[in-house]
Amino acid sequence: MSHSAHGAIPVISATGLFTPTDTISNAELVASFNAYADRYNAAHPDAEPLTHSSVEFVEKASGIKSRHVMDKTAILDPDIMEPRYAERPNDQISLMAEIGVAACRDALAMAGRDIADVDAVLCAASNMQRAYPAMAVEIQHELGMERGFGFDMNVACSSATFGIQTAADYIRSGNARSVLVVNPEITSGHLNWRDRDSHFIFGDVATAILVEAKDLAPAQHWEILGTRLKTQFSNNIRNNFGFLNRADGNGPVDQSGPRNDKLFVQEGRKVFKEVVPMVGQMILDHAESLGLSGSDLRRLWLHQANTGMNRLIAQKVLGHEAVEDESPTVLDTYANTSSAGSIIAFHKHNQDLKAGDLGLICSFGAGYSAGSVFVRKVG
Repeated sequence: MSHSAHGAIPVISATGLFTPTDTISNAELVASFNAYADRYNAAHPDAEPLTHSSVEFVEKASGIKSRHVMDKTAILDPDIMEPRYAERPNDQISLMAEIGVAACRDALAMAGRDIADVDAVLCAASNMQRAYPAMAVEIQHELGMERGFGFDMNVACSSATFGIQTAADYIRSGNARSVLVVNPEITSGHLNWRDRDSHFIFGDVATAILVEAKDLAPAQHWEILGTRLKTQFSNNIRNNFGFLNRADGNGPVDQSGPRNDKLFVQEGRKVFKEVVPMVGQMILDHAESLGLSGSDLRRLWLHQANTGMNRLIAQKVLGHEAVEDESPTVLDTYANTSSAGSIIAFHKHNQDLKAGDLGLICSFGAGYSAGSVFVRKVG
């Protein structure tokens, strides 16, 4: 396949989705946490007692009602309260790559595309199971892709939109004609299930986006009108897990102790207060640069982190309170799936739009990082 033609128009040809079969309801999650809290309080009578959680608290704080996870048994066990997966030998595919491959195959099938036509795989996610070989290269191999290249990228919850812009840039420059952006998110692994303020936030999933040159795409596709990325340093969302953690000599991660910053931690109120105006303004500025306004947008596929954040961002962009049809939610059943959230929303809620309709895929999260992708339906 020749890559010499510069200036190709990038489009989204298809998306793919892998959803784990296990689900955890808020009632199950709260029962597990409260059992742990009772045990902790009994064992530490002189410590500040842990407060019980409730279904009402979780739903009011987040809008989340349930979440999918790869394996719920150990997570709900008050003696464990973290995922348990058997380590696989090097000749077996890793767990994250496995679900990424499933999402990629779903996207390829939707587009009627053969893997032989794909030039690159970008694995864009908030965590990588291992440092190397790159997850993307493992996924590329498992898909049977015998040429091209793959690499991993991490911009936390914005990884998918950053991946879309990277893929679109490859197509615009002529360096690729067909690129798979894959987002395997086993976020249950980075979540502190013993923290009342955050144990309900995340779920597991994998998504994939097939970004291609317009002349290669199926008749029905989404033209990428423009992409914009933004990062701004903040300490308010952190995960300090890394390969140098062992070098400080302080032992392993402890979900209940001073080393719990090796898992997901955030200052939720600060994040809400700072991210909402930043993202709302970024979207409006990006729209204006494309000659668009909020009223031109038929649908917003926003990052699925918090219903309150999405409501305020959508209102700033559209100029009125958004209804479900204008800003669909998957957060209630999937929870926050990091980079995959806005892609799940897009995957599940785009088929009903008509040719010419405009929409926005938008992410925001740790970093802070934010990405906006304006699209127009074709066919």
